Amino acid sequence: MTGPTTGRTTLLATAELLGWWTALAVLWLMFISTVDTLELAVGAAVAGLGALAARAARRAVTGR
Repeated sequence: MTGPTTGRTTLLATAELLGWWTALAVLWLMFISTVDTLELAVGAAVAGLGALAARAARRAVTGR
């Protein structure tokens, strides 16, 4: 499968992951009391894992 459909699918997947990552990173920042470099790095990594898990769960439920 090549062409515009693949590009659109990739763009939508990237946008969904970025949306989840942003929401989870903001939530992480709201819950921590001290913002330092280590907290930001851990929060970004955990938000990334959470975004991947959320996308996988949504795909499992919707079948797409």
